[in-house]
Parts: sequence; C-alpha cells; structure tokens
Amino acid sequence: METTQGGRGALHVLPGEGRSFWLLGELYTAKAVGEDTGGEFAFVEAITPPQAGPPPHIHHREDETFWVLEGEFEFMVGDGTVRAPAGTFVHAPKGIPHTYKNVGTTPARYVTTIRPAGLEEFFFEVSEPAEDPSVPPPIHGEEVIEKILAVAPKYGLEILPPPEQ
Repeated sequence: METTQGGRGALHVLPGEGRSFWLLGELYTAKAVGEDTGGEFAFVEAITPPQAGPPPHIHHREDETFWVLEGEFEFMVGDGTVRAPAGTFVHAPKGIPHTYKNVGTTPARYVTTIRPAGLEEFFFEVSEPAEDPSVPPPIHGEEVIEKILAVAPKYGLEILPPPEQ
C-alpha cells in the first residue's frame, strides 16, 4: 500500500493488501482509511457468509454506500427492502436505519465507502485481526455483541433491535 503527504497523495492498494479483520463472521479488508484520505472517506471490502449480516443500525455521522460485487444481498434501508444481486449500488444516508443480509448459498462480496472517515476505527476496536483470512475465528456472538453495544455510541453508531419476523 502506498500513499504520500499524510493522506493527501496517491494511494495504490494491490489485491490482498489492506488491513483485514473479522467481525461477526464477516471478513473485512480496509483498503483506505481516514489517515490515507485526509479524513474524507474509508473504503472497505467485505466477504459475507451465507445468511449473515450486521444488526440493523444507524450511522449518525456517516453516509455509507455499497456496491455488490458477487452474490446476492437483501438490503433494508429506511422503510424499504430490496434485493441486491452483483452490480447493485445501494446508498444509506446518515440518520437512516439500514442493514443487509447475504441471501445466497455462497459467500458474497461487496465494497463500501464510508464518508467521512472515522467509522473504520470502530471496526478495528471491536473486531479480531485476520492473521489468516482463510481461517475465520470462532464466533463469540454474545460477547462481541456486548462489546459492539458498549463501543458504538463513541462512534455515533446506534444499534437497533432486529426486525420482527
């Protein structure tokens, strides 16, 4: 990974590069963080196992965009739910509840831009580093959820209860 001038220069991140981490069964790789972009944005790639996704939540500071690269997701943004096959773009503005779920039978992949940067620090604080991205750590669901709930307010993140089925 290359950058210059304290996040104000060019950035070049090759495949397999970036800071990888595990959170609730998903493998994330931060390709650009606030330090790289002068605080403008963070750019993260994610691989989501079948039937996985985060709890519904609201970012009170950041807009978040998603571009589905592989697989098929279902996104809930505000009051609406949409299917999102590969090639789909979804925008979740700050202040709007949203979540997603991989509705396929194989891992799915997307990239997200978080603007402005800063939320990536939340991910780093609550996740486990991916020393070997091919081997997910055991999921300590309740323990991780408690940590997420405790740390989220520090980053302007509100975790919502799951929708009723």
